[in-house]
Amino acid sequence: MKYVRAERMGKVRWGVLDGEVIRTLKYPPYAGETEYYDGKTWALENCRLLAPCEPGKIVCVGKNYRDHAEEMGEGVPEKPILFIKTPNCVNDPEGEVHAPDFVERLDYEGELAVVMKRRAKDLKPDEVWNYILGFTCLNDVTARDIQKGDGQWTRGKCMDGFAPVGPVVTDEVDPTDLLLETRLNGKTVQSSRTSRLMTGLPELLAFITASMTLEPGDVVATGTPAGIGPMKPGDTVEVEIEGVGVLRSRVV
Repeated sequence: MKYVRAERMGKVRWGVLDGEVIRTLKYPPYAGETEYYDGKTWALENCRLLAPCEPGKIVCVGKNYRDHAEEMGEGVPEKPILFIKTPNCVNDPEGEVHAPDFVERLDYEGELAVVMKRRAKDLKPDEVWNYILGFTCLNDVTARDIQKGDGQWTRGKCMDGFAPVGPVVTDEVDPTDLLLETRLNGKTVQSSRTSRLMTGLPELLAFITASMTLEPGDVVATGTPAGIGPMKPGDTVEVEIEGVGVLRSRVV
């Protein structure tokens, strides 16, 4: 299925995308209900797609592609580096990204993200697939100068709107080997495959849930490949993942 959140005439609904129609739901798809269709449909052309998740937290992984770790010049980590993006970061597909005036360098980072459907704690690698709702695109927008200047990542990663996500959450792909590309004004600036993750999804979710509980709706961003770079007002950034879709944002 391809899950979406959509707005039409001031009303917001979860739904399942079926071609050019959204079959709307009574509850979020991770609510644990088995009969959640409400019997109504919305035409996609009359809707605005919103971020297809409402996470309590976004758990992100730093330097999970070897080529990105090397381009940062700080060595390849021996284990996953975790950091958090907060709910204020969530931004919609086709949304606008804006950094405060004091930010001197604003970077894109295209990533595959996982949306959880069940509470998860102390998972074993072979259990993780039963806890995942689906997969989506995420842009881990980063105020690079703030991140480096602060000596830790919270402020540089957690500004308002710094996590565009979407356009759908889908369970129709095998996430272990998907093409991931980021384009800046139509030029491809990142291109890799999820098979190149140094810590794959089963091991990654086991590592995370050994330390913290993931709740339904939480998001795990799996890391970005080499090719990160700056963007400026007037730019358009697209993160495309094979079988998932294109997440487009405008920098203002």
